[in-house]
Amino acid sequence: MAGKSNLVNLDAMIKREDFAAGDGENGSFETINNISVRDLVSGGFTIPILRKPDFQRETNHWTPEQVVSLLECYVNGDLIPSVILWKSPTYLFVIDGGHRLSVLKAWVEDDYGDAHLSHKMFGNEISSEQKRAAERTRTLVNERVGSWSHYKELIDNSDDLTKEQRKKISTITTRGFQVQWVQGDTDKAETSFFNINMKGTPLDDLEELLLRNRKKPIPIAARAIIRAGKGHKYWSSFSSEMSREIEAAALELHRVLFAPELKRPVKTLDLPLGGSKGVRTAIQVLIDFLLMAVKEQQKSLPNITKFQDDETGTETVNVLKKASRLASRITGNDKGSLGLHPAIYYYGPSGRHSTPMFLGTVSLIAEKLANNDKHFFKKFTDVRSLLEKALINNKDLIAMILQKNISKNRVQKYHELLQGIIDSLLSKVDVDELLIIKISKLEGKVIAGDFKKSSQNISDEDKSKVFINVALKSALTCPICGGYLDTEKSVSYDHVTPVRESGVGDSSNVQLRNMRLSP
Repeated sequence: MAGKSNLVNLDAMIKREDFAAGDGENGSFETINNISVRDLVSGGFTIPILRKPDFQRETNHWTPEQVVSLLECYVNGDLIPSVILWKSPTYLFVIDGGHRLSVLKAWVEDDYGDAHLSHKMFGNEISSEQKRAAERTRTLVNERVGSWSHYKELIDNSDDLTKEQRKKISTITTRGFQVQWVQGDTDKAETSFFNINMKGTPLDDLEELLLRNRKKPIPIAARAIIRAGKGHKYWSSFSSEMSREIEAAALELHRVLFAPELKRPVKTLDLPLGGSKGVRTAIQVLIDFLLMAVKEQQKSLPNITKFQDDETGTETVNVLKKASRLASRITGNDKGSLGLHPAIYYYGPSGRHSTPMFLGTVSLIAEKLANNDKHFFKKFTDVRSLLEKALINNKDLIAMILQKNISKNRVQKYHELLQGIIDSLLSKVDVDELLIIKISKLEGKVIAGDFKKSSQNISDEDKSKVFINVALKSALTCPICGGYLDTEKSVSYDHVTPVRESGVGDSSNVQLRNMRLSP
């Protein structure tokens, strides 16, 4: 599977709509036999009524090479599989072939995820990764196929065309994707969608879980956050007031978890808590984060399927509020924020974001909040300096410990490791490699130390590792608890000599510190 940074986001090319949109009986128009590029241009008759089902996964699973290959097949007259449509009373829904149609539309609009349609859908939340993939695609298209505007110009000046140019223009203007039709009601159409999309490029488990539970609060909230309240509005059926509340909360959580955008190699300690906001990596992180935020006093996370459909938006708003409460405990300037430094708690030895480290930390904090364990946060502050020293000095070992566990157990393993180190420090026990291995319950299975490579090239991982190590040595720490200060996200200005002891507000009596914890 290609990395997220090499996938082209064509999600804005065809709008989404609920299968149930529109009332009354099916229209009297005849079914069409094919869809050509002419139908997809602005002003065409088909594009205004063409829709993807609202539960369709994002149209972002093709690489630039796949996009270009499809266009080459189209202009050269090569065989392209049919698209499958279903007709509702109001719209034509794409059951299969959304990527193919979106590629043609993107070609016509010269929008491979970074132009006017994409900006209209995503606002200013188009990532650098998405822009780079779009530009790579555009370059390949222009080199190997030619832009749509190029062919339009040839048509307008058709007197001097070569035989090969005339052949291509004839193909472009006359051919289309053949259309097959699903007959039946909305249930039949949805069943057909899932049956078809479990073949070819099948839905993965997460995609299918989200699609089948699309009206439940966790999937709605996760999709809202990942796009900062932009993109397709899965919450559009809610009242305008509820929708605004969802969008505002989602935007803020997106900022808290995914800003600034992660770049490689790392050249700053201002790192996003949740790592890259690329959809394929971040959506699972978000779902687990939200489930941790809403779980009560129980050992396991709640199951998405156990939630009821959210008919009004109230439950989605509640999920977002609980997520905001959890996030504000971890970072930010609210009273009670721990202001955990991401480079220490969420990033591995090579400067890469570690999902198990991030979610393991979140899991521990969420558990203490759910159990109303106020004493934990005071105890945490008491040993914070030593804890962070242990985490920094043993990053390679901790990464190996996590790697020795199967992926589904790594979050809980880091949760337990953090708790074990904290408990040891509270008991005045020195934390070294042997103790960490003992806490991890992997004695005899872990070999500490760096992996030595033979290559003479300096990788992004090496550059990031060196930067973080050097930067942390000179990073600011809290004069009260000794913990590292995340000055971009979580810092408080406080009097050295308290006001109650006649301390003044002059800069000579002001210090930077981590936030005061709520009692």
